[in-house]
Amino acid sequence: MRIAMFGGSFDPIHNGHISLAHAFTDKLKLDKVLIIPSYIPPHKLRHSAVTPQQKLDMCRLAFENETKYEVSDIEIKRRGASYTYMTLEELSDIYKGDKLFLITGADMFMTIHEWKKPEIIFSLATVCGVPRNNDDIDSLKKRADYLQTLGAETEILDAGIMTVSSTEIRNKIKNNEPLTGLVPLSVERYIIENELYK
Repeated sequence: MRIAMFGGSFDPIHNGHISLAHAFTDKLKLDKVLIIPSYIPPHKLRHSAVTPQQKLDMCRLAFENETKYEVSDIEIKRRGASYTYMTLEELSDIYKGDKLFLITGADMFMTIHEWKKPEIIFSLATVCGVPRNNDDIDSLKKRADYLQTLGAETEILDAGIMTVSSTEIRNKIKNNEPLTGLVPLSVERYIIENELYK
């Protein structure tokens, strides 16, 4: 099977995340995408205003009724900082013999060689990146060439994905602005009902 790991803060998950997952599923002909909310992302010092369980709930709502997408609590159960190499090691044990992919956005793709134990990441998964816009594509391709010299297999999506920021969404909630088109309706309802990010 061809299985992708798509990790992140997902604080909250939004339509940009969802369109990214769908685009890579189509390009790479993936059989399964594991949506993995982090417990504490190592690169972010800001603590979330929502609980890990609430992040899981929102991710599950975002992908409900989509059979190829599975929300995993593997990093939340581990607690502590969520290091990608550790998660990939666990997944390679669970999915022995399957081909693993790691889905990242542009910023993550550009810095992945600086992450903890990148050589383990490169040995276990094909690293996939997507440009924020058309201007990004050349710099991503150059970085892909560099990562390949470090032993990585890479895939670049040749199209910009809807740009949405979780920070922008949290600010809109604080200002009582609508989230139309930014998050699935089920996620918006959950945020309102649970008074998140107020």
